Amino acid sequence: MNTLRQDIHEYLDMRRNLGFKLREAGHALLDFATFMEQQQASYITQKLALTWAQLPINVQPAHWAQRLSHVRGFARYRSSTDPRTQIPSPGLLPFQPKRARPYLYSDEEIESLLHAALNMPPHFKNCALLPWVYYCLFGLLFVSGLRLGEVRNLMLEDVDLETAVLTIRNAKFGKTRLIPLHASTCKVLADYIARRQHHWEERPVSAYLFISSLGNQLDSSQIHRAFYRLSKQIGLRGESDSHGPRVHDFRHRFATNTLLNWYRSGKDPERLLPVLSAYLGHVHVADTQWYLESSPELMREAMLRLEKRWGDQS
Repeated sequence: MNTLRQDIHEYLDMRRNLGFKLREAGHALLDFATFMEQQQASYITQKLALTWAQLPINVQPAHWAQRLSHVRGFARYRSSTDPRTQIPSPGLLPFQPKRARPYLYSDEEIESLLHAALNMPPHFKNCALLPWVYYCLFGLLFVSGLRLGEVRNLMLEDVDLETAVLTIRNAKFGKTRLIPLHASTCKVLADYIARRQHHWEERPVSAYLFISSLGNQLDSSQIHRAFYRLSKQIGLRGESDSHGPRVHDFRHRFATNTLLNWYRSGKDPERLLPVLSAYLGHVHVADTQWYLESSPELMREAMLRLEKRWGDQS
């Protein structure tokens, strides 16, 4: 029989081959293996799993629950070869994660943010392209509904302006999908790429579409800092605010507006929801259905349609 550590490696390899990245789970399970070795325990018990899950102090209950869920998933796998394995009960360390309430930007707020990005004062000569980088990056997030990581990872070869298509590679669960672009978006991207080529002419530069002043891939923390700075500048956030509208809320706005447009044009959002789900890169339609609950406007449109249906039946 394999050792616990050997089985953890096999379990992680198997799931990664299915497309799961498991960065956090991988680190956690290897730490669990070390803990079990220190306890001289060759099989998983509920008591040991619970003890390990609660080792970190001064953390949120969600962190304990997440650690235990990593062990629970592996324990199910391990139990097929070691019947002594105890699978931690789902009722242990219960925690119901709360989704952050989305902020639905107005058109005026988006325009102000993009205008502020384009007018960022460059501090050094190498920073001269950065206003265009952030203007196009935030604009693309707004019009496409892509995840920030997907936009960060775009390479020049992924942008086909002739066919007006973006190729999103190695997204969640290792999936690749194609994203159609509007002609106006292609025009802005073409202008940006021309400026990018001119700025980095005869100098080494990364092949990523959006690059830093050093010519390498933009770090997500750089993007968030720029977004927070611009948000405060236009009044979306107060100077001392630690919470407020997020970059990810561009995606909420895109999904919500798509559903609203379907309602208002007389289309059937329920039937078309799988289309939006595939476009957004969701694995389950339920992940997309959540947008229906997060917007008062969408709920109102749904109720109007329901009331009309009741009226037609009376």
